Amino acid sequence: MATFTKHTIPDCPYVTTQKVLSGKWSIIILHLLEDGDVRFNELHRQIEGISQATLTKQLRQLEEDGLITRKVYPQVPPKVEYNLSDLGKEFTSVLDQINIFGQKYIEFVKEKEN
Repeated sequence: MATFTKHTIPDCPYVTTQKVLSGKWSIIILHLLEDGDVRFNELHRQIEGISQATLTKQLRQLEEDGLITRKVYPQVPPKVEYNLSDLGKEFTSVLDQINIFGQKYIEFVKEKEN
């Protein structure tokens, strides 16, 4: 995962972005948080094929990288919600473009198969 110190951040914005989003599920998690607060179990249900350990690791890394925030409510049982940080919200326009490209690519593949 991408953990940077002042001396290890690459100068290239493409390399930096690729390192921050290197987790297999990072983009999906960011997409699921676009509409607001989401609890851990809800994320786990929505991402088919991800283990709880992997989801925990990805969430921790995205939080450490400043793309999401984690809010813990002082109650029993514990309630934890995740949402996009201000920096993470900057990424939503990129997610929109990924969606557009993905739809075009799906159409391209379908046409190629016919």
